[in-house]
Amino acid sequence: MAERVLVVGSGGREHTLAWKLAQSSQVQQVLVAPGNAGTASCGKISNSEVSVSNHTILAQFCKDHHVGLVVVGPEVPLAAGIVDDLTAAGVPCFGPSAKAAQLEASKSFSKAFMERHGIPTARYGSFTDAQEACNYIRTAEFPALVVKASGLAAGKGVIVARDQDEACQAVMDIMKDRAFGSAGETVVVEELLEGEEVSCLCFSDGSSVSPMPPAQDHKRLQDGDLGPNTGGMGAYCPTPQVHTLLQDIRETVLQKTVDGMKEEGTPYVGVLYAGLMLTKQGPKVLEFNCRFGDPECQVLLPLLQSDLYQVILNTMSGKLASSAPVWQQDSSAVTVVMASAGYPGSYKKGVEITGLSQVQDMGLQVFHAGTALKDGAVVSSGGRVLTVTAVRSSLETALQAANQGVAAVSFPGSVYRHDIGHRAIAHLNKHRGLTYKDSGVDIAAGNKLVDMIKPLAKATSRAGCNAELGGFAGLFDLKAAGFIDPILVSGTDGVGTKLKIAQACSQHGGLGQDLVAMCVNDVLAQGAEPLFFLDYFSCGILDVDVAASVVGGIAKACEMAGCALLGGETAEMPGVYAPGEYDLAGFCVGAVERGALLPRLGDIAEGDMLIGVASSGVHSNGFSLVRKVLEKADLSYGSPAPFGKSGQTVGEVLLTPTKIYSRLLLPILRSGAVKAYAHITGGGLLENIPRVLPQELAVDLDASRWSIPAVFNWLHKEGGLSEEEMARTFNCGLGAVLVVSPLDAQRVLRQLQAQEEAWIVGSLAHKQPGAEPVVVRNLKHSLLSAGPASSAELVVEQNGNTPHKRTRVAVLISGTGTNLQALIEQAKRPSSSAEIVVVISNRPGVQGLKRASLAGIQTRVVDHKLYGSRAEFDGTIDRVLEEFGVELVCLAGFMRILTGTFVKKWNGKLLNIHPSLLPSFKGVNAQKQALQAGVRVAGCTVHFVAEEVDAGAIIVQEAVPVMVGDTEESLCDRIREAEHRAFPAALELVASGAVRLGEDGHITWKS
Repeated sequence: MAERVLVVGSGGREHTLAWKLAQSSQVQQVLVAPGNAGTASCGKISNSEVSVSNHTILAQFCKDHHVGLVVVGPEVPLAAGIVDDLTAAGVPCFGPSAKAAQLEASKSFSKAFMERHGIPTARYGSFTDAQEACNYIRTAEFPALVVKASGLAAGKGVIVARDQDEACQAVMDIMKDRAFGSAGETVVVEELLEGEEVSCLCFSDGSSVSPMPPAQDHKRLQDGDLGPNTGGMGAYCPTPQVHTLLQDIRETVLQKTVDGMKEEGTPYVGVLYAGLMLTKQGPKVLEFNCRFGDPECQVLLPLLQSDLYQVILNTMSGKLASSAPVWQQDSSAVTVVMASAGYPGSYKKGVEITGLSQVQDMGLQVFHAGTALKDGAVVSSGGRVLTVTAVRSSLETALQAANQGVAAVSFPGSVYRHDIGHRAIAHLNKHRGLTYKDSGVDIAAGNKLVDMIKPLAKATSRAGCNAELGGFAGLFDLKAAGFIDPILVSGTDGVGTKLKIAQACSQHGGLGQDLVAMCVNDVLAQGAEPLFFLDYFSCGILDVDVAASVVGGIAKACEMAGCALLGGETAEMPGVYAPGEYDLAGFCVGAVERGALLPRLGDIAEGDMLIGVASSGVHSNGFSLVRKVLEKADLSYGSPAPFGKSGQTVGEVLLTPTKIYSRLLLPILRSGAVKAYAHITGGGLLENIPRVLPQELAVDLDASRWSIPAVFNWLHKEGGLSEEEMARTFNCGLGAVLVVSPLDAQRVLRQLQAQEEAWIVGSLAHKQPGAEPVVVRNLKHSLLSAGPASSAELVVEQNGNTPHKRTRVAVLISGTGTNLQALIEQAKRPSSSAEIVVVISNRPGVQGLKRASLAGIQTRVVDHKLYGSRAEFDGTIDRVLEEFGVELVCLAGFMRILTGTFVKKWNGKLLNIHPSLLPSFKGVNAQKQALQAGVRVAGCTVHFVAEEVDAGAIIVQEAVPVMVGDTEESLCDRIREAEHRAFPAALELVASGAVRLGEDGHITWKS
């Protein structure tokens, strides 16, 4: 059974832990306490308000909410004994005990421990008297210039002094002026070591260690390691400088430390972090931490291939030796911290942050730290605000990608570095000679790609061609393919800026079908059978997995089209394309017997019928305009699609592959019944159909005759696109148009409809002088009647032309949401004053959530079973409402009683519907009560919600007669029909301002 996991903490490290744990199939939900804006509501992840400082309350919460594992992020709870207390209460908790955590919590203990066990570290002295510490600084035979507060000081208790005077002043600041409070009651004075700092972490099960890839933090605020020290401005992983020292570090530092702790009766279980200095004498320990570092965690976990939840279980059960975690090879991760203006000093909070969805569309990960939600927006709440993490095939490209992500995020005064990993890049450039790979061309990767796609190409073999890759050119035998007097037909194309969407969504496989379809469908226009296909894939840096996905899609599509993948070219061109970008082109050759060539211009006549074959959506044309409309609508590719199937994202709908028509149409084309075939590609309906017609004929299309996918409706409305722009840019639901005689029309239509959606969509007429070659009737009406209405639509008042914003509405449900559907239909009307912005359910997976998704409305689940009290549950609902800027709330079959606090806050903004004519028959089983009372009239009531159940001011009522022989079920059905009229009417009255709740609790009507 899937577990519920609780992560303790609120920073970027904790967001990263929650993000990685949520990827486990063994984890049902990840709660983060207290969390931040990034963990507030993200898939499996949500925040919890449970107290983490009171371990007794926390343990009870975990038991009540079936939390199977607690993972502790920061050091303070570990030092306070959270692991000891939760474990004693029977709640599994990952991290070291309080005694083991002394390795970080007490630098005095840590230095003495290392001295006892021969672990290499700087020479030092530990002092409780300031004067003794200063004497040590002035008399030591080495530069004793590093002064540390022994206790926990939030990563800020270390001063690296420039001289002895400054070191003594640091001692006085810490011990006399108590700069770090009780953490500075003991100070440690250390030798100043010279070298490069690295972070070496490992999992420890108390006996064995399993090292993580080495990482490097960047403490200074500014580029070039200038400016004040911070909690860390970025990190990268792995660090090539440490490669040859890893085994030595494992044995002399990590394993030795774990062995020493075990020997002293304090087994160390959890994550052990060794901060090392790479000196000329070898690695020496600067400090130990008893948890993941921040921001090191943000580069380590993205490189972990194993299931983190399972790794933690293995660590806690002593199985590391037999089940070591697996890490990505040949990849680098870089994270860049964005901090508030003024950090590490004083800084402003509440600054709005924008551009976050754009970063995710770039294939990067944003981990929140000092962020919060305010009025539906993400704002800053700390010094280090967030980190942007990139994982790429090299350190240089990872840094470039992370910097591009940071540039896309915006908040005033943001501070960040541009040179994370500069030492490693310098090290790599210094220690290796140039190769062709250094210039950006990886021959080995290219060869690996060819090996991967050879069997895919082989599977496309057909008569006339065996599709063997590897030669200088490909061969095709027309005679073996059965041709007698053939004419060769060729076509070439690409997939346009649909590429940009695929690259942003990291969904590459469907592009292969797009490429093949665009070429094959063009060749079909001459009546030709597609014979073979060649592809061209160009990029800046070859990502073998991406290229294999694309070419695999091409091979699959060639099988669908019946043509052979005869060869291709992969061009790696460093500097021509940005990281992650590539381009595609395809080339198809077909053949047709001379007498079967299309179009048959001499046979096409006035009165011929036009048959349209359905497209799958936008296909592969017009995507520059699509992307512009998305930008205008402020929608990301990961947003729920306001068009398409329920649960699909915008990116998934737009990446629906182009249909390939060859196997469907070839038998019909060969029958001779088709006089011409037009592929509806770039230029849409207006420009493609005339390409296959005599100049004296015009096209008369009726858009009411075919089904237009909802995506075109949305583009038309959201982009404000004219009918002409739609018809000239997009296929509007028709991927192909056939010209047939009236006598053949029904027979051809039946043949098509056996496998595909098709319609008679128009006819040909004589073209009058000066007339348009194509007329599309009823296009605007058909576009408006397809799919959901735009959420950004303005309402025009009946008494004038001044538009006003709709009232932002939330609907709370628990089940099927039949009343929800009626409210959605009302809000879709152009004249409506309401806009439903979110639907919230207290139960997951209910039908009402699907209804909302189909209508393009965002949904949230706030499961009441996960909350310890009604107040906590209502508080979460309230935060979601604030997140979406909700102004009015409708309860549509919401089966929870709201607290008085919630009802008071939303007084006059909370509507409910009840299945009786209130004040009669309050509470449950209202229809049963009505039948038992023998009343002749029942009905429904929409009212404002008051603290007393079903007692609020009445807005709308509708009577329903009780019929002779009525049962509870039959009466319920008729009342439900009345509800579907009454609730939308009441919503409209309140949303428009016509009705409001007065201060005296009675209805007030707008004059």
